[in-house]
Amino acid sequence: MNVVIIVLVVVALILLATALKIIKQYERGVLFRFGRVQGTREPGLRVIIPFVDVLRRVALRIITMPIQSQGIITRDNVSVDVSAVAYFRVVDAVKSVVAIENVNAAIDQIAQTTLRKVVGQHTLDQTLSETDKINLDIRKILDVATLDWGVEVTLVELKDIQLPDTMKRAMARQAEAEREKRAKIINAEGELLAAAALGEASDVMVAHPLALQLRNLQSLVEIGVDKNTTVVFPAPLMSTIGELGSFLARETAAASQAGQTTAPTPRIANGAGEYDRAVPAPGSVQ
Repeated sequence: MNVVIIVLVVVALILLATALKIIKQYERGVLFRFGRVQGTREPGLRVIIPFVDVLRRVALRIITMPIQSQGIITRDNVSVDVSAVAYFRVVDAVKSVVAIENVNAAIDQIAQTTLRKVVGQHTLDQTLSETDKINLDIRKILDVATLDWGVEVTLVELKDIQLPDTMKRAMARQAEAEREKRAKIINAEGELLAAAALGEASDVMVAHPLALQLRNLQSLVEIGVDKNTTVVFPAPLMSTIGELGSFLARETAAASQAGQTTAPTPRIANGAGEYDRAVPAPGSVQ
């Protein structure tokens, strides 16, 4: 008798454990009774009929699914490897159980094919620069396909784009050439501004000749800051010194010639009190 009671108690406990189900806050329960859907059950402690009811739990949290790298040929015939990540969640628990066998596997497969289709419609430059547009296009296509599954795709992001080595080198050369072009343009603009400033400065120096000499002296001061042993003279200063030397030489020669031509000519007196002949002065020309 005691054994029978023990067996009955054990059976009752087993039936009670089978009948009691706990649904978490982030889940919904889909109840089947004799294979027919009876609706959903909210979170909490729920009681079902053992061996008659079957409760399927469905998680409603957002699921992160990585989309493995896909070898894709872009519209301009460039082979790239693109990987992405998709975020989706179940919005209709009944459809996610009844309409499709495995939601996660289905989302993975359709995301791969959609990624290959959308990226293949864009060129390489568009794929690299218009990722937001590509993400939006993939999401729209997935939403349409998964609507009947009770699943909503909340976000799709391209995660990595791998380019061939030859394409990487070509893009590096292109970027380098572009930067060189910008550098040359900036250098030319700087030369233009400098030339305009020098033109204005030359106009001022033409109007004020002394400004050029002051500028030369300022340059000498700047050169002598480091206590150099080399002395630099500007070309205008050297020409001025040369002209000054030539002027002094001419003045000296003119003064000497004037002194020689104005010297008095002595005469020798005879007995009659007259000068018979002239005696040339020393250094004079007859």
